[in-house]
Amino acid sequence: MQASDLEHLVGTEIGVSDWLEMTQDRIDAFADATDDHQWIHIDPEKAAAGPFGQTIAHGFLTLSLTVPMTYSIELDVGEPKMAINYGLEKVRYPAPVPVGSRIRARVGLASVRDVGGGIQVNRAVTMEVEGSEKPSMVAETVTRYYY
Repeated sequence: MQASDLEHLVGTEIGVSDWLEMTQDRIDAFADATDDHQWIHIDPEKAAAGPFGQTIAHGFLTLSLTVPMTYSIELDVGEPKMAINYGLEKVRYPAPVPVGSRIRARVGLASVRDVGGGIQVNRAVTMEVEGSEKPSMVAETVTRYYY
């Protein structure tokens, strides 16, 4: 597989993931895994009086969900021996993800290039919140596939 095999898709939307409900259990588990127990995430009573009126997901939780959500969208990268999350180009969180809401990833192919032994695929990911005009996250993810 070479970058030239995917270049015709650069600048296009490659797919949209299924919806995923953001539960308090998921938020609490992420708080425990990362030691980020800020009240806006884990204390429903205090959060009800806060700026969002309820608990919200961590921005990094939303970001971490780009992995399974973008990989659920088919992009033919051949049969790599290994794929790695190489990093991010830019991440912004324009709107919160309230507990109980549903999110999905809208994914485009931002760029593709050859790297030693494989290709690098940059995806433009917009995380949408059902019923919200603003996305909850906009990011460019970088994945390397080695053959």
